[in-house]
Amino acid sequence: MQPVFAKGNSRTAEKLLEFRRQAQRDKAPRVVLRLQGILMSLDGLTVSEIAQRLRVHRSTVPLWIDHWNHFGEEGLLEGQRPGRPVALNAKDREKLADILDSGPVAYGLETGIWTSPLIRQIIREEFGRDYHPGHVRKLLKQLGYSRQRPATRLIQADLAQKRKWVRYTYPNLKKTPKPKGR
Repeated sequence: MQPVFAKGNSRTAEKLLEFRRQAQRDKAPRVVLRLQGILMSLDGLTVSEIAQRLRVHRSTVPLWIDHWNHFGEEGLLEGQRPGRPVALNAKDREKLADILDSGPVAYGLETGIWTSPLIRQIIREEFGRDYHPGHVRKLLKQLGYSRQRPATRLIQADLAQKRKWVRYTYPNLKKTPKPKGR
């Protein structure tokens, strides 16, 4: 297997050093690491030596060098992260926020609260996109909405009776361990 080296000369190295300083100022540590790897390659270090010194996996260094050789500085910059693209664009999200702000009754529903399945149905009807209810909750959080649950307490409960029950009746109902013995 042929060793892989970055293409360039001393002027290229000076340019890369300036580019590295700029990346450090911009607080882009991954770009700085890639640039350092390219500089080491220009100095004649092998891929395994670069990987060992930078403490990265040896399969990443040839990728950096290949990107440098084919695309130059652009090949070392941060790219898009992999993953599914967002289903609702900014305009659609704004429209959804308006619908949610107006309330479910104003939208024509009989219920007084929004639920994830209801919002999922609205998104499907209005925008033709299908969301999982769990992802609907993430979308709502991104839009600045908080999750709210109803309080589960009795409004007309007598607090003194509740305390008495918890203190005296409940402990007698709980199971107690059997005495140890033969």
